[in-house]
Amino acid sequence: MPSRSRFNLRYLWLPGALSGALLLPCVASATLGEPEASVQTDAAQLKGSIKVTQRVAYRVQELQLPSGTALREYVSLTGSVFAVAWNGPHMPNLRQTLGQYFDTYVTAAKGKRTGHNHVQVQLDELVVQISGHMREFTGRAYLPKAVPAGVSIGDLS
Repeated sequence: MPSRSRFNLRYLWLPGALSGALLLPCVASATLGEPEASVQTDAAQLKGSIKVTQRVAYRVQELQLPSGTALREYVSLTGSVFAVAWNGPHMPNLRQTLGQYFDTYVTAAKGKRTGHNHVQVQLDELVVQISGHMREFTGRAYLPKAVPAGVSIGDLS
């Protein structure tokens, strides 16, 4: 049986990983609630490419980060990022990804862990869902009032 301190450390990695993601320098990220041009600039600086998929009511722009994480931004037809989602071995920089909603997320996330590997914040103006374990993170954040009519939240992953 593992020692009590080793057991506790095993379940403390998510807050540590989230804190680390917040402190990393901004590499590339779409910014929630901002115009889609932000990801174009990041991709150019990284000499990366963006895969764009057109849907009926929105566009999906996927950027492969140098860390191996795929970051998708969901852009309304008016050009505003209404959702972001990611998956990969590392968390994206949440301060950059959530932009003006970051402080709202941090305040609401205190005490909102739904398990050892999950964080969920659900507010009228912002929903953030993060899960994962070491080297395998997934998450999404969206602005419920900005999601285009007819778009299923289940499609934002």
